Amino acid sequence: MAEAEAPKAEAPKSEAPKPDEPTTPIQELWATVKAQSHPEVWGVTLADPATHIPSQIVLQKYLNANDGDVVKARDQLTKTLEWRAKLQPLELIKKSFNKTKFEGLGYVTQYVSSDEKSDDPESREIFTWNIYGGVKSIDETFGNLDEFIGWRVALMELAVQELSLSTATKPITADWDPYKIFQVHDYKSISFLRQSPAVKAASTETIKVFATAYPELLKEKFFINVPVIMGFMYGIMKLFVAPKTIKKFHPMSNGGNLAKEFTDSKVPGLGDKLPAEYGGKGADLKAQGKEPAI
Repeated sequence: MAEAEAPKAEAPKSEAPKPDEPTTPIQELWATVKAQSHPEVWGVTLADPATHIPSQIVLQKYLNANDGDVVKARDQLTKTLEWRAKLQPLELIKKSFNKTKFEGLGYVTQYVSSDEKSDDPESREIFTWNIYGGVKSIDETFGNLDEFIGWRVALMELAVQELSLSTATKPITADWDPYKIFQVHDYKSISFLRQSPAVKAASTETIKVFATAYPELLKEKFFINVPVIMGFMYGIMKLFVAPKTIKKFHPMSNGGNLAKEFTDSKVPGLGDKLPAEYGGKGADLKAQGKEPAI
């Protein structure tokens, strides 16, 4: 009598994902957002990135900042949401800061192509300017760490507003992202050799906050009117910095040469639009820029 054949093993069936189950890295980050009480980042009230381009841009930036590592991106996004819930950066824009401490120390400028109505994000360039040489009293400006960070965040939020992320219509990728800002730090008349503890504390905290809460928003950063010895030190530092970061940092001993750095911009004649002090033909920062309320 022939033995009965054992039933053939069947290949395991792959179950279809449930409707609310994340299926892509972006959707995983969206799930992280939904688990938090604060839904806003950079003026964008986050929604399903599958249908809401501003949300796709924000979440993709967190992925890009972490080279596609979802676990790290999720952790950074969570920290950002918790930080924004606590600090309320959009409210800081409405706040008036101490005139004696902060007037003239930070500006935001926007330069656009001739077609000002274009919704092409590459048709405009946004700059933040930190004029540290204008500090009247180190102890007053940097002495109250929370107050300084509040002012510095307000300046950054003003710049981010100019990106118009909440009305953006073009999604970004890992390789294409025009929603970024030029940063200029002017150290004219500043002595690097006599940094006070207050300045060091403010610098350290600013770097920490911006690294966590504003990823992938920097296009390039220019350190200008840097003493020659500091330019040399930056050159040495570049030997130890990741290539991805190196190309974004540019120390310059002469701020008057800044305008020559923007020949590749899609905003025609961008360099000429900068203030004359920086090699352009435009008005000074006080006239053409905006600063946090004082």
